[in-house]
Amino acid sequence: MSTATGVSQATVSKALNGRGDVSPETRERILGAAAQLGYRPTTGPARDDSRQSVVVVFDVPASPYILGVFQGVLAASTESGVDLVTRLAPDRAARTQRPVANEWIADQQAAGVAGVIGLTLSAPGELISAAAEANVPFVIVDPVDAQHRPVVSIGSSNWAGARAAAEDLIGLGHRRIAWIGGPETSDAARDRLYGYQAAMDAAGLSVDPSLIRSGQFTVESGMQQAREVLGSTQPPTAIMAASDEIAVGVLAAAHELHIQVPEQLSVTGFDDTPQATWTTPPLTTVHQHLEGLGRMAVETILSMAAGRSPASRHIELATSLIRRESTGPAPASQS
Repeated sequence: MSTATGVSQATVSKALNGRGDVSPETRERILGAAAQLGYRPTTGPARDDSRQSVVVVFDVPASPYILGVFQGVLAASTESGVDLVTRLAPDRAARTQRPVANEWIADQQAAGVAGVIGLTLSAPGELISAAAEANVPFVIVDPVDAQHRPVVSIGSSNWAGARAAAEDLIGLGHRRIAWIGGPETSDAARDRLYGYQAAMDAAGLSVDPSLIRSGQFTVESGMQQAREVLGSTQPPTAIMAASDEIAVGVLAAAHELHIQVPEQLSVTGFDDTPQATWTTPPLTTVHQHLEGLGRMAVETILSMAAGRSPASRHIELATSLIRRESTGPAPASQS
């Protein structure tokens, strides 16, 4: 390295370790040479090679859903004596470029990780392919991009959960039930939509296409879609949301439009995050075992790291309907 840069080995070491007593020009020259040579530093605190580590990567860690799953990952890692490393993924544009994906996976290998867990990671295709070529186990919890099937994934029984919620509303006399979903590329959002449609079909109820909406798993998306649906000439008597965050947005839109819940409108969510009990009224929702998803991800990645193939490429945990005060009988005049 010192030959390639024309400086001493001591200066190279200082630059690579972030020391301040190296000029910006020299540091830039050294780092450029390191990149061209594919150099990776081997200095630094000694790592205990007897301990395994797992990387958890996500786009945005702030949602209650992500935090719930992460709690399970943290608990399982601690119990298994595994070190947990968290990473933000390369931005969406960068991660779709194979050189960037190769570099990111190589960094994880250099750190000696046992595998990578992606939490609802969008556009993961190149990262998955790079991991497969490098023989680094990769597991995704609730894939957001449905086209990448080779990866091992972990999720909930989304279809069954949404069907149960829809059947409950139908049992309460609702016939005009709207659906506000997540991204169309999301496996979970798609399966929940199919569960809703299956319940409507089984009950002999037609689904008005104008009542089917898709967006993001966010409060803002729920508000926007609910305003449009509730402002139509034939508004629904119930709205099913594909996540609790969407449902919070629906409740906010109903409040804004002076629509009473559940007297005039019933609302259901999906996830059973803590915020489901904080809303007014408390939210009827489909319970996912979020901590269980995280625990299963760790168990699966460690099993794969030990050379064992998972029994299935997609692992599902059961869901259950939690009834609270946001749902009630359909209004007599609209049922």
